[in-house]
Amino acid sequence: MTSLDPNMMEGAHSAPFYLEQGPECDLFETAYQHQMPLLLKGPTGCGKTRFVSHMAARLGRPLYTVACHDDLTAADLIGRYLLKGGDTVWTDGPLTRAVREGAICYLDEVVEARKDVTVVLHPLTDDRRILPIDRTGELLEAGPGFMLVASYNPGYQNILKTLKPSTRQRFLSISFDFPPADQEEKIVAKETGLDAERVKALVRLAGKLRGLKGQDLEEGVSTRLVIYAASLIANGVAIDRAITTAMIEPLTDDDDVKEGLKDIVTAVFG
Repeated sequence: MTSLDPNMMEGAHSAPFYLEQGPECDLFETAYQHQMPLLLKGPTGCGKTRFVSHMAARLGRPLYTVACHDDLTAADLIGRYLLKGGDTVWTDGPLTRAVREGAICYLDEVVEARKDVTVVLHPLTDDRRILPIDRTGELLEAGPGFMLVASYNPGYQNILKTLKPSTRQRFLSISFDFPPADQEEKIVAKETGLDAERVKALVRLAGKLRGLKGQDLEEGVSTRLVIYAASLIANGVAIDRAITTAMIEPLTDDDDVKEGLKDIVTAVFG
């Protein structure tokens, strides 16, 4: 395992809970220490964002998280001139702040952003580690603490929304998936305090629903949704209502599909 300095170890004690599934924590630490960008690939709700939050705290670094979307532009990341008190003032975007401060910048679902965003990232993902800011004439060099992390869901993207090979090959990459049942049970129990028997049934149900991905469902139920359902149950919501609210309604709007999913719930819970 990669060694951590005392300040990093102190951050590990306050890090958000994350149950390691493989060598991903060691790989993240190594990438950070050697100033390499990292790409996380995996389905929605499998723990990518929690993993980054955990590692930022563990390494003792500030974290800027950007939820990418169709209207996100390079200017949103870098910054722009804004009117303040009658003056025009330059305001850094989250990427620029991360570069200046030596922080971790996490671009969640990066392929959702506009194409000009990836162009901005290229100089930060090679040995230059620079961020040109054309509007101010600055050429920022990333400090040793800066790390760029991005994520996307390759199973959900289409030909119009994917990363070009020239961008993907600038990153180290780790594939994520939903945790094995025994680990998912530990995660759900830890996050919600629900008893082991009902947690086990919820995780078993999630596994059966994920088996429908690509058939009746576009996406399988996420670990996040399992935690939501368990939290509702732990707080007194009836099991059938909790499952409908957290594990069925979010997956589909088709009434016939919903009824089919409810039959699976009945088979698991009786």
